[in-house]
Amino acid sequence: MSWYCEVAADNPVHQSYHDEEYGVPLDGRDDERYLFELQSLELFQAGLSWDLILKKRPTTVAAFENFDVDTVAAYKAKDVKRLLNDAGIIRNKLKVASIIENAKWIQALRDSPEYGPGGFATWIAAHHPLNRAEWTKLFRQTFKFMGSEIVNEFLMCIGYLPGAHHEDCAAFKRIAKRNPPWMQVDAKVFTED
Repeated sequence: MSWYCEVAADNPVHQSYHDEEYGVPLDGRDDERYLFELQSLELFQAGLSWDLILKKRPTTVAAFENFDVDTVAAYKAKDVKRLLNDAGIIRNKLKVASIIENAKWIQALRDSPEYGPGGFATWIAAHHPLNRAEWTKLFRQTFKFMGSEIVNEFLMCIGYLPGAHHEDCAAFKRIAKRNPPWMQVDAKVFTED
């Protein structure tokens, strides 16, 4: 098995993301903008290399106006046209449309009585723990363009699924001290039948 830890080692494109973001739990933060950014980056990555996504991350964040949920949810045809003409992002009409639709779903979660102001983060926490297949089903029922690999990587990134780092990795050891959600449950939960 090849680990992202090995790819990221001494790689200027990957090292910061690997060391500071990948697998790091939210620790109660209610940052819907950050979650939306990560979800969107994973969505853009489908069928492409993570290297390309990380290289385009700054221009993608700028093009989507810092992934402000309300701003993106209000995008109209002129915004889609602008995005599809922007060489700084992955110019895929289906992916762009899905991200805009996902922003609307995140707004709905925020505005719901069940998930309240915590919205997206509260929704994720409320469904933990699930295995990968259950998470994928849930995300597909709620969001657009959310295949199993996108869901898996997104949830590993924020500490809800295991597998972000190998146990000998320094990042794993730092993250383990923060007791991410996946470490708080029996590992059997994550096995898929």
